[in-house]
Amino acid sequence: MDDERFVQHVADRLAGLPGVRAVALGGSRGSATHRPDSDWDVALYYRGGFDAGNLRGLGWPGEVVDPGAWGPLFDGGAWLQIDERPVDVHYRDLDVVEHQLAEARAGRFDWQPLTFHLAGMPGYMLLAELATGRVLRGELDVPEYPDALREQAPGRWWRFAALTLDYTRGNHARFGRVAETAGALAQASCQAAHAVCAARGTWVTNEKRLLESAGLRGVDEVLAEPGTGPDGLVAAVDRVRERCAAAVRAAGGVPDAR
Repeated sequence: MDDERFVQHVADRLAGLPGVRAVALGGSRGSATHRPDSDWDVALYYRGGFDAGNLRGLGWPGEVVDPGAWGPLFDGGAWLQIDERPVDVHYRDLDVVEHQLAEARAGRFDWQPLTFHLAGMPGYMLLAELATGRVLRGELDVPEYPDALREQAPGRWWRFAALTLDYTRGNHARFGRVAETAGALAQASCQAAHAVCAARGTWVTNEKRLLESAGLRGVDEVLAEPGTGPDGLVAAVDRVRERCAAAVRAAGGVPDAR
């Protein structure tokens, strides 16, 4: 099957599962920024519960987990091979999505740690998937970036970053702990990048291009040579903080970021 026939075939099969109200294509395929070898990210939106056994029953090879296995926000899903193509299926509870939309419109967001995400997952990432993807089956509201979220989220993300940097400087860098310092600087940079993107009203679906989007790829220069002694590590923390704060100020989200 060519790519279009393939994705329509997958959408048909998923849309026919009990409880599924809509199916959408996300990731690089959904935004048409994919490479030939990119995988396929497909979300199924359900209401009132979803039985993963029905997905297993389609007979596609791979691993299928139950709803909730990946946390209250990211929910669950599957890693599958369909027609020799790698397909990631994500479960999305419409009640949760609608709650996150209401929270974002009020300038609030939930947050959870998430594997492979240095800064964790904000609840409005579920909205970002809708805004940047392609609805294949059913009807889904495609949200605009809420004004209240642009006003409130940058400050919260910058507080995350500033606290991470303060703790790292005082409890890791000055004791010469290289691994802990480097890891925390990467985390703080991603937190600051979220602040920048929120101030701009730019949706974020993952961290793969987050630093580029926020103009913070330059922190690589610091992390490439952070030093091994306390003085060098403290200086590295200060350099990352300076870069992050400047980016956040420039985006207009936190004018007094330091």
